[in-house]
Amino acid sequence: MDFMSKRRYLHARGILLAALLAVSVPSIGNAADQDFASWLQGLRADALGKGIRPETLDRALKGLAPIPRVVELDRKQPEFSLTFEQYLARVVPQVRVDQGKARLKEHHELLAEISKKYGVQPRFIVAFWGIESDFGRLDGGFSVIQSLATLAYDGRRSTFFRGELIRALRIVDQGHIAPETMRGSWAGAMGHFQFMPSTFESYAVDYDGDGKRDIWANKRDAFASAANYLSKSGWKGDQTWGRAAKVPAGFNMSLVGLDTKKSLEEWQKLGVTRTDGGPLPIRADVSASLVLAEGTKGPAFLIYDNYRVTLKWNRSTFFAVAVGTLAERIGDS
Repeated sequence: MDFMSKRRYLHARGILLAALLAVSVPSIGNAADQDFASWLQGLRADALGKGIRPETLDRALKGLAPIPRVVELDRKQPEFSLTFEQYLARVVPQVRVDQGKARLKEHHELLAEISKKYGVQPRFIVAFWGIESDFGRLDGGFSVIQSLATLAYDGRRSTFFRGELIRALRIVDQGHIAPETMRGSWAGAMGHFQFMPSTFESYAVDYDGDGKRDIWANKRDAFASAANYLSKSGWKGDQTWGRAAKVPAGFNMSLVGLDTKKSLEEWQKLGVTRTDGGPLPIRADVSASLVLAEGTKGPAFLIYDNYRVTLKWNRSTFFAVAVGTLAERIGDS
């Protein structure tokens, strides 16, 4: 599993965690069966060696203990068996569309300013925000440092999570947030847009110039950080994400997938149309790939480069289409 896949861990967690059934608490321990106190001493030495101040570690690691629930969630993730249509209905319901329109209007000036600087349309920033944290309503509820320490000690993905933990401690050491208020998901994703610590270090922005990159409580920093991530990942502000499409009977399915890119005119000559059967909006400067929502079946979509950028955020076809669909339904007005 690559980094971006690891950092997302079932982005619609509010839906999925509610579906988890109570199970017995698994035992916690790393591969060497080292006790947690000894492991923590080693972590502290490692963090000190990387320049993190002793007083920061005293505060952040005081009373730290593994969280059995975090290990339970990591090991017992439910099978994601929803169809695309079921998923879309849950993640992009009308109430979220309505809330998205309201948030777009509420933060219009700020979003327009950030859009001008980073080249990411406001509706897309709001769409990512809505799907990741329900517009900031859901923060995950876990101590990020405690969750990451639990997963680093547990051993199943210890190298990855130990690195994320060191970064989280460095974020605290730099004064961006206090360890007590660094809240996030059970896997360590945090803030309005659910950044992992490594993503924070690479892309978080101090947009208001107060000396802190606050993706938890400061919407200016949070919006700019999301836009900065998308911009540096190749987002094109003059294009949308793609569009729903219809393929003809007997279509050559070998053309489906991200490896094939054609102009909209070429796709139209192959019989691909709008969902209502109408002609595609031919633009010579736009190339597209054809994807099916469920891999080899499901609704068809002609997707553009911004869809590919969304996959860097979360490598899920369902997620990428949901973001584009929500942005489309929110609109820019």
